[in-house]
Amino acid sequence: MPHTRPLSDRYGRVATDLRVSLTDRCNLRCSYCMPAEGLDWLPDDSVLTDDEVVRLIRIGVELLGIREVRFTGGEPLVRRGLVDIVRRTHEIDPTVETSLTTNALGLARVAGALAEAGLDRVNVSLDSIRRETFHAITRRDRLHDVLEGLAAARAAGLGPVKVNAVLMRGQNDHEAAELLRWAIAEGYQLRFIEQMPLDAQHVWNREQMVTADEIFEHLEREFDLVPAAEPRGSAPAELFTVDGGPATVGVIASVTRPFCGDCDRVRLTADGQVRNCLFAREESDLRTALRAGASDEVIAERWVVAMRGKRAGHGIDDPTFLQPDRPMSAIGG
Repeated sequence: MPHTRPLSDRYGRVATDLRVSLTDRCNLRCSYCMPAEGLDWLPDDSVLTDDEVVRLIRIGVELLGIREVRFTGGEPLVRRGLVDIVRRTHEIDPTVETSLTTNALGLARVAGALAEAGLDRVNVSLDSIRRETFHAITRRDRLHDVLEGLAAARAAGLGPVKVNAVLMRGQNDHEAAELLRWAIAEGYQLRFIEQMPLDAQHVWNREQMVTADEIFEHLEREFDLVPAAEPRGSAPAELFTVDGGPATVGVIASVTRPFCGDCDRVRLTADGQVRNCLFAREESDLRTALRAGASDEVIAERWVVAMRGKRAGHGIDDPTFLQPDRPMSAIGG
């Protein structure tokens, strides 16, 4: 059995949750993420191959103590090798939890195959169940496809199926209660997420962001919310039981209620860069070493060093805060 060493930082946090971006490409154009015309995608030769992705995951699991792997994008369903990558990841260690963050376009076609490959669950990004609002936010008339994908994931046993929603002021913030009623009726676990400064256009500003307090105000007009008894641990969402349970709703307040002190995540970009924080402005290159023939141990050591430089917090409230150069679509959630 290979010797494992933790991905620890100077503040005592240990990363056990690996977010793997498989592509920076996406088939939606959500207004809070990228411009209508899209972005300049990464050159094909800079993106990790399937074999390279699986090797880095194996190093993370076998040498560095990774216990959860989440596949992200961009939109990971546009990665042709996704099902095989999931299968090979599951074969590394079946006890490692695997999940997928997706917009669910095309999920109906592959949900069964992903479940057979060993995927445990999915998180689906969905900001509205109104066709017009969905179209306005995503710039695509594809709500029906997303709802089909959600249903297919549920039928395939990829649960609990979680739905992530970002509320935008003046666009869908008045739909919060409607979204929650729908999620409870469908058996999905809803999580509201504060909009973060990770848009490609760099136009995010705190005044326009719908805060956690405002989310609660919208929900508590129609629901009785009580903090859930289960401990939060390192999970980003604060959970609340709805009308006495068993249904819950989560709020991920990355900006106004940061949870950096309990962070257990590390990110790998589609082009093989380690990011020790979602908001990091520095990255550590593993791809070059990988393609130069470095051993697993050398790559693992580079990864360990990258995590040591993690800062105590994301610093959004600091006047000197600068938004990362890469937008969310190129980092992975």
